[in-house]
Amino acid sequence: MKYKAPGKCPVCGEKLSITKLGCPKCSTTIEGDFQPCEFCRLPEDDLEFVKIFIKCRGSIKDVEKEMGISYPTVRGKLDSVIKALGYELVSKESIKEKEVKDTLKNEILEQLSKGEITAKEATEKIKSL
Repeated sequence: MKYKAPGKCPVCGEKLSITKLGCPKCSTTIEGDFQPCEFCRLPEDDLEFVKIFIKCRGSIKDVEKEMGISYPTVRGKLDSVIKALGYELVSKESIKEKEVKDTLKNEILEQLSKGEITAKEATEKIKSL
């Protein structure tokens, strides 16, 4: 019986690295510091969710049906996997905030190109965004 390699140290919680690999047929062993794939570190329930999500081609409605869970639960599980893989979640608010800043920055640059403000004024305005 094969066991799934643990992803975190049971003592300190740090990510574990693989230091020894072995061939079950010829008993060859290789030692080093090997990095497991990102998905190998996911807890079993997150990995199962990813498999279903991929099988459903990313359709949240299909995942809802397959797993018998609600839309918010699917989104929550997806957010959990995204975080576990080390990615930052971007909220709708932060996206809108960035869009507003980009628009304002473009307006400042437009004013600069028309000669309505100086380069120093443009720099100060952009820094204050």
